[in-house]
Amino acid sequence: MAQPQTLEDVKKLIKEHEIEFIFASFTEVQGKSSAKLVPASQVDELFSEGVGFAGFAAGHIGQGPQSPDVEIIPDPTTFRIVPWQKGLAHVIGDVTVEGQPWEYCPRTILKNQMAKAKEQGYVFKLGFEAEFMLVDFDEDGKLQVADKFDNWGRPCYDVKALSRQYELMTTLSKYVTELGWENYAVDHEDGNGQFEINVTFADALETADRAIFFRYMVDSLAEQYGMIATFMPKPFTDNTGNGFHYTMSLWDSETDENLFLDENDPRGLDLSELGYQFSAGILEHARGYMAMVAPTVNSYKRLKAGTELIRTWVPVAITYGGNNRTQMLRIARPGAIEDRTPDFAGSPYLGFTAALAAGMDGVNRKLEPGEPNDMDLYIAPQNEIARRGIQMLPHSLMESIHYLSKDDVLREAFGAVPVDGPYGEPSDDTEDFVDYYARIKRAEYHEVTDEVTAHEIDRYLRFP
Repeated sequence: MAQPQTLEDVKKLIKEHEIEFIFASFTEVQGKSSAKLVPASQVDELFSEGVGFAGFAAGHIGQGPQSPDVEIIPDPTTFRIVPWQKGLAHVIGDVTVEGQPWEYCPRTILKNQMAKAKEQGYVFKLGFEAEFMLVDFDEDGKLQVADKFDNWGRPCYDVKALSRQYELMTTLSKYVTELGWENYAVDHEDGNGQFEINVTFADALETADRAIFFRYMVDSLAEQYGMIATFMPKPFTDNTGNGFHYTMSLWDSETDENLFLDENDPRGLDLSELGYQFSAGILEHARGYMAMVAPTVNSYKRLKAGTELIRTWVPVAITYGGNNRTQMLRIARPGAIEDRTPDFAGSPYLGFTAALAAGMDGVNRKLEPGEPNDMDLYIAPQNEIARRGIQMLPHSLMESIHYLSKDDVLREAFGAVPVDGPYGEPSDDTEDFVDYYARIKRAEYHEVTDEVTAHEIDRYLRFP
């Protein structure tokens, strides 16, 4: 299906596909999608006037119960026919308040950062690899892998497990292709019950929009097959976690040339000097950047070194290298940088913004990442890591928030947001978005970690 560009394109698709209803949606700061179901007969009003939401009820979007409604103005390029539900379409919009762009809107924040890059002649493009698990609950309410036969110790690429989910996976593959994203592979990943569907890359805004729809699609179809699809970073202690890898590159805004590609790269990774500078920027800001791409308490239970008993396939150190999955940044294909740290527990718009801002700081300052690392960082001893000056990634959400709050480059990238007066009345005051985000995440950290768990009772009740 050709991607629509205008309201007239949308109306043509509505007629061709006999669309009766449209989900008009947006995402708040933590990545939750909210939507209203709008009759297709109201499409003119939807695109001209938008649709209203009580922002405070929808989630974290910088509003209180006294705030005016947020209005969602749809972007026609995000209009997609819902393949599994006849007569339904889906569209994503930008958040406005009283007719003005709302500074808390994650999609608007990404658009602003992309506009800055374009002023320098760059288009930021990404592809994503979103891992998910198919789970359900047993009769005692305990979470389990939905396929009881998917219990091998090394299930990665297991043809039998993939065959048992053949109908669901091939349906998802067909729908991804129908949407114009060109699915090129489906595989069973390293975790029991874990799968991945690869899609082609696009510019960062389109890719973030795709990611939001992809998550909605996988969730919906899994439910139709009697399962739960979870993108939770670490749903099982003894199983591999779910990642959301970014594969990134900068392209010339005029010629559409991949500026990260250099087949004469003396380091042998087919990466240009610009690509190395961008990598250096990501590494320079890695600690604060992690607060946006690994944004939950659970995220840091995934980011652990692998062992034979508990495989992780995630980085633990701030490094880059070639086709080595223990590195944070992996240069596995010509002209592209894969970041293996992100997960899909938050907003792709904010994660992509952080990646672009950090990378562009490396470009603008002409930072140098040093020579690529080729060690297995899971088995390298700590004294050798220290000798080489390798820094480690944050071990917790609270630690990454600490570094985010101190990062002036990321602070500037996310901009300032309006704040109300002390009793909720309008004011002219502002604060940095980073400070708002940090408050949300600190509260989340304490909400989770202040809870006394069954494991703690077992371990500490009669100790020492």
